[in-house]
Amino acid sequence: MSERESMPYDVVIVGAGPAGLSAAIRLKQMAADSGEELAVCVLEKGSEVGAHILSGAVFDPRAMDELLPEWRTMGCPMAEVPVTENHHWLLSETGSSEVSHRILPPFMQNKGTYTGSLGNMCRWLAEQAEGLGVEIFPGFAAAEILYHDDGSVKGVATGDMGVARDGTRKPDWQPGLELHAKYTFFAEGVRGHLSKQIIRTFDLTRDSQPQVYGLGIKELWDIPAENHVPGRVIHTQGWPLSETRGSNGGGFLYHQANGQVALGFVTWLNYSNPYLSPFHEMQRWKTHPAIAAILKGGKRVSYGARAINDGGWQSVPKLTFPGGVLVGCSAGFLNVPRIKGIHTAMKSGMMAAEAAFAAVRDGRAGDELTAYTAAYESSWVYEELRTVRNVVPLVKKYGDFVGSGIANATMWAEHWGLRMPFTLGHHPDHESLWRKDQVKPIAYPKPDGVLSFDRLSSVFLSNTNHEEDQPVHLTLKDPDIPVTYDLPLYDEPAQRYCPAGVYEIVGAETDNPKFVINAQNCVHCKTCDIKDPTQNINWVVPEGGGGPNYPNM
Repeated sequence: MSERESMPYDVVIVGAGPAGLSAAIRLKQMAADSGEELAVCVLEKGSEVGAHILSGAVFDPRAMDELLPEWRTMGCPMAEVPVTENHHWLLSETGSSEVSHRILPPFMQNKGTYTGSLGNMCRWLAEQAEGLGVEIFPGFAAAEILYHDDGSVKGVATGDMGVARDGTRKPDWQPGLELHAKYTFFAEGVRGHLSKQIIRTFDLTRDSQPQVYGLGIKELWDIPAENHVPGRVIHTQGWPLSETRGSNGGGFLYHQANGQVALGFVTWLNYSNPYLSPFHEMQRWKTHPAIAAILKGGKRVSYGARAINDGGWQSVPKLTFPGGVLVGCSAGFLNVPRIKGIHTAMKSGMMAAEAAFAAVRDGRAGDELTAYTAAYESSWVYEELRTVRNVVPLVKKYGDFVGSGIANATMWAEHWGLRMPFTLGHHPDHESLWRKDQVKPIAYPKPDGVLSFDRLSSVFLSNTNHEEDQPVHLTLKDPDIPVTYDLPLYDEPAQRYCPAGVYEIVGAETDNPKFVINAQNCVHCKTCDIKDPTQNINWVVPEGGGGPNYPNM
């Protein structure tokens, strides 16, 4: 007999990001409007809501206007800084040129958007949800999917607390809690641990393209007042990735509230050179004269990293399965050329909520929520993603400049109603690495401690913490592969693609190499789970409350 207690709900939501919280709010709004009782809870693995949330962010308010029309006057922190300027720079090593917005489709121009902290916005959304009666449990990591005898999803169980690294129970051990639901929403974000299992169990990607990803690395800086222009938004393409064959991505720099800028760099994870380090590309990007001029005299105050979905419309999996749904970045609704996914994530949660509420109200709680799929396929989310579906494949195929030009032409055509008669596909990111003998190693400059920094001092700024005496949450299917396969073929790329210094090869100089996992450094970005060439690394949830504690990110 299980030692775990169980709690029944109508809907359990895994993840307190914008999709999960929007779903919770919409469920409670509909229940209140109809006079129904509806029990809703949200599980969040971070120590608090927002602790694991990281985004640029430039925010399109379209979904928020539908969910909470008065949000601008309700104290939402995202309303503080409207976007006032929008720039797109093409960088060479020493120079930059501006792309005129006249050549870009209107939806690329950030009119009516805002910039600020998504973490703080989620904290505010959580307050709205709790005010409506949603139960939110931060510090509780959903670690296991529960199933009925017929194979449908029954709910989730949180992980046990107080388990030692060797699997034994420590004196403060507490069993996990089972949460049973009529419907379970998986809103874990990109490459969610349980979402990945759901997709595999129910074969949800059988009719879609493989999902592909980028790694976004972000810093917050306090800069001098004379360099700060609230509401200025800058995106960059080109250098430094243009120097490395087979790599794409770009930078962003957003002037937000209180003299602060959010800046970061996204490296698409289809790169081929195993010596490429997304972290060091980001540090190098900050030394560009145009970026360095903005940061001059400033101070770095925070750091973080997170994978993002790049697959778009053709990579969205089947959204429903018996007993639940995928919402937000667990399904992959990011609009890559706009670099925006908050509004689409929120809308997906709202559409799923509407379908679930109708099923529970009408006594159809055993039915699969096909109404959610129908709502998505007739929504502005679907149309927005379909319009830009060929952008990422074209840039990957033809490069930043030629590919972007062709992609821009297709976006204009789609904008004017001329539907392109083709949809390009994707290849999984872990299949793209070349062997180390086919490429040149990349020599990155040493950090100067002013603009560029090392990984460990960066992780310190993320406030990352894991209880050291707990099972390692970065698991290996075969512990020999890193040394016997990845090291001779790729010089073990985990040493470089991880932005937190989690993975090391030690002892190579004495011909006794060992693969070391510093799991306590992990910022939960999921890059290793995505880019490992043999898919040998499997990211699972650590004890609840562990990981980064992002302030204002």
